[in-house]
Amino acid sequence: MKKKFMLLLMSIFLVGMLAACGGSTTSGGGSSSGGESGSDSGSGGDDGDTIKIGLNFELSGPVASYGSSDAEGAELAIEEINANGGILGKQIEVIKQDNKSETQEAVAIATRLTSQDKVLAIIGSATSGNTIAQVQIANDTKTLLLTPSGTAPNVTENEDGSINEYVFRTSYIDPFQGTVAANFALDELGVKTAAIYNDNASDYAKGLADAFKETFEAGGGTIVAEESYVAGDTDFRSTLTNIKSADPEFIFIPGYYEEVGLIVKQARELEITVPLMGADGWDSPKLVELAGAVNLNNTFITNHYSSQDPDERIQDFVKRFEEKFGKKPDSFNALGYDTVYFLADAIERAGSTDPEAVKNALKETENLELVTGTITVDEKHNPIKSATILEYVDGEQTFRTKVEP
Repeated sequence: MKKKFMLLLMSIFLVGMLAACGGSTTSGGGSSSGGESGSDSGSGGDDGDTIKIGLNFELSGPVASYGSSDAEGAELAIEEINANGGILGKQIEVIKQDNKSETQEAVAIATRLTSQDKVLAIIGSATSGNTIAQVQIANDTKTLLLTPSGTAPNVTENEDGSINEYVFRTSYIDPFQGTVAANFALDELGVKTAAIYNDNASDYAKGLADAFKETFEAGGGTIVAEESYVAGDTDFRSTLTNIKSADPEFIFIPGYYEEVGLIVKQARELEITVPLMGADGWDSPKLVELAGAVNLNNTFITNHYSSQDPDERIQDFVKRFEEKFGKKPDSFNALGYDTVYFLADAIERAGSTDPEAVKNALKETENLELVTGTITVDEKHNPIKSATILEYVDGEQTFRTKVEP
């Protein structure tokens, strides 16, 4: 018995020594401890030969069109990167989740991805609200959070001016879109009066509307009517009649495709023929189904890219995407794709999967050429990049112009 006890003690001692030699790691995407400086051993999301990345997207529910497109683009980029040897010699391991277009589900998924799966980064969500819901988790666990299409300013910057250290985006922000739309109306279409019709419960729509109004009035234009609706509404004829009576030369409608499609259809039925314009929230194939192709004539949107842009980088992406999915990529496809390459570039430059090192590399991104533009990250973790203006012609998006910041 004594001999067996001594052997047991020796075994425990040896196991303890081996564990001590291995160092320790922090969970939830935290930095590694132990080992030499600059080593990515035991870093967040690094599981030997793989780097874990979570996708937290709206794959079902009211805005599934956005999330599904973001996810498709991200998956194509990951497939390409893995086929070319991965990042730092490691393959990307994807954990794809559907938040069902629900904020609570987005939070639950973020919690699982950080505490159980221990990913290096979460890509998603598609919408600002579902991204903002994950911000505290990302900051607390030091997990990188990158949204392809969350455009609200407060995704990365808080009301007190503080910056969410671990949160980044590849889309430009709402005020930029509103400013571009106002300048287009004034300078390209030559209008002097406009109406604004927006979702008064949406931070996205309100941010765009505020920026449009400020820029339009500063440029000498006059806002002759301001009306609002609520997400889920289906009959817009009463407020559209009020707008028509104000006789604007142009109507700005920042919102999402589900309501916008019906608004455009009902506006044309009321013989409102003036130009209508929105932003990237219009960008869904379902918009054409809801509005009708003919009704969308003389409408415009600001967007992140156009598949018709002759730029060689864009056309190469369009070809690869069509080969995989059998359709032309929309702007959300392109943003999802770019977000993965944005992260991959930072990991390569950091030479490590340590979240702190990758975060710093993301902050230092400069003149990175992506499909949706050449980006430089500003002090608020937003990309400085160009915007594209598209015109609908018989239901098809056509490339109108590109606007530099």
